[in-house]
Amino acid sequence: MRVLGVDPGLTRCGVGVVDGAPGRPLRMVGVGVVRTPAEAEIGQRLLLVEQGIESWLDEHRPDLVAVERVFAQHNVRTVMGTAQASAVAMLCATRRGIPVTLHTPSEVKAAVTGSGRADKAQVTAMVQRLLRLDAPPKPADAADALALAICHIWRGGASDRIAAAVAKAAPAAAPGRAPARAPYSARAPRGAAR
Repeated sequence: MRVLGVDPGLTRCGVGVVDGAPGRPLRMVGVGVVRTPAEAEIGQRLLLVEQGIESWLDEHRPDLVAVERVFAQHNVRTVMGTAQASAVAMLCATRRGIPVTLHTPSEVKAAVTGSGRADKAQVTAMVQRLLRLDAPPKPADAADALALAICHIWRGGASDRIAAAVAKAAPAAAPGRAPARAPYSARAPRGAAR
């Protein structure tokens, strides 16, 4: 599986491509940063992010795009720019029919280091080790993008298989009919919390 990881940002949008599968060695295919000038208008900056991501999609043809899920921050300007860059990455992939998965920062840290509270230096060191790189990827945005790709290869594939198995096992309700109810003995007693 080839995954393009995207660490969204307006000034620096980290991108990293990793090939691999659970239980097999990982290989870095490419890593970099899409940069935009801080003084440019927001529309121009988003266009530059789109062009950069499109270029990475053209060159590396990933099977999936993993994007960091935007979380609330105290700095509203920063979170808005991050969310906008994230949306651009999702749009670029979806336009091409490439599946997109979102991972939270703590999911990525836990997948790569074993701790959801790891700092950036720990994540970068583990990315370097896992990908057998001679030097740590820089800047941190690039390392984070590789970490997102690794996270998806290790965790996302399993989550996708579980979701597919659950969907396959669920009996399909006939059109226009309500789904079957559980037997009375399996239902919660009246007034019980559900």
